[in-house]
Amino acid sequence: MKKKTSRKMVPLETIERCIFLIRDHRVMLDSDLAKLYAVPTKVLTQAVKRNRKRFPGDFMFQLTKKETAILRSQFVTSNRGRGGRRYLPYAFTEQGVAMLSSVLRSETAIQVNIAIMRTFVKLRETLSTHKALAKKVVELDRRLGGHDKDIQIIFQAIYELMNPPTTYAIGFHGD
Repeated sequence: MKKKTSRKMVPLETIERCIFLIRDHRVMLDSDLAKLYAVPTKVLTQAVKRNRKRFPGDFMFQLTKKETAILRSQFVTSNRGRGGRRYLPYAFTEQGVAMLSSVLRSETAIQVNIAIMRTFVKLRETLSTHKALAKKVVELDRRLGGHDKDIQIIFQAIYELMNPPTTYAIGFHGD
């Protein structure tokens, strides 16, 4: 009889930090997914390559050298080990992550996939709320336009808070 091992659920905040905006897609990198699934990155990519038909371009894509360099500089990381990775990282969209559950069948993979799917849903809800709030602020600004200068200053501050300057060329954090 196999002994069941209990694995603590991965906090949603941990997963949120692994979601990036690349090529207008919210994605997770193969190395981050491998850590979450508690498998070597090589094992994850081999499973994907054995099941390549399950991962079309809108489910998974390989980063370019430039995208990889931007990510490295964004996180100030260096190559690990002797020479680092021998290939460019793969990025998995939400659908690609869901498909991973069909090729990685461990109990850990199931639990991690559930947590990741919940994080993507939470992220969508947060973005939707942000868009709705932004629309209401614009409507209120339009109705109050031309009134007191102080109100205009307040609206300018709100707009700046809603659209902070981007400091990274690539990346999305749900923090």
